[in-house]
Amino acid sequence: MPDLEAVRKFFEGDKYATEVSGIVIEEAQKGHSVVSLEPDGRHLNAVGGLMGAVYYTLADFAFAVAENCILDSDTVTVTQTAQINFLRPWFGGKVTCHADIVKDGRAICLYEVKVFDKDNKELALIIINGFKTARK
Repeated sequence: MPDLEAVRKFFEGDKYATEVSGIVIEEAQKGHSVVSLEPDGRHLNAVGGLMGAVYYTLADFAFAVAENCILDSDTVTVTQTAQINFLRPWFGGKVTCHADIVKDGRAICLYEVKVFDKDNKELALIIINGFKTARK
């Protein structure tokens, strides 16, 4: 299992997810991650709900952490496609996002990513396809 602090340090480079959005890495291992967010006013849409882009950012970041947490790998995986299915509204409090690998191929991978509210109710289901490429 990767060193969580080293993974957090590496992913500080994802300024939008970590600095702008405030997402925190809770767990990181190859094929699985958990990230969390304490939403505030900057995360809300015009009617007071959680902005759709927040769900996407959580899911994309959780996927990136799960797939790229082996820091000395020769490859890096990027999002190729993502489909978001909104299941229920958010009514406040911390949200967590779990990314889990479904299929790991030579060039592509498939992840199921779920966003949960503070009561562990599923808010969104996101399917992400990743493309593996050489690390620069």
